Amino acid sequence: MAQTKKKRQTKHRGNAAGQVEARGRTGRRLSEDERGAKGGGRLDARARRLQRLDTPPTWRGALQRAGIATVFFLLLLIVFFRDQPIAGKLFIAVFMLVVYVPMGYYTDLFIYRRRQAKKLQARADAAKPAKREAAE
Repeated sequence: MAQTKKKRQTKHRGNAAGQVEARGRTGRRLSEDERGAKGGGRLDARARRLQRLDTPPTWRGALQRAGIATVFFLLLLIVFFRDQPIAGKLFIAVFMLVVYVPMGYYTDLFIYRRRQAKKLQARADAAKPAKREAAE
């Protein structure tokens, strides 16, 4: 037998600019236990980002990034320089790969070390006022 009562649907009304805004959560509030299990999506993303920034760079990651950039650059060379021989384009692409891998690795290493030094400095600055208050 077919269902007689149809579930009420809410309308998505646009604002003056014509954009439809999400209504947000309309159900009951989550308990502490449910919030801990479900609602930490934003915190998880932040934690993943911080964890990614706190891992030291690798040669493998630098090679992957340089490889992607090289393939993209080679495609651009093929499209824009059609009258040039393919051997010259391949040579330029391989040369670019050889230059990009160490350049990318050492750039990442510099940024990683600078970030670690800032974190260490922030910890030291946070510990200084506590030591001063204890001394007084």
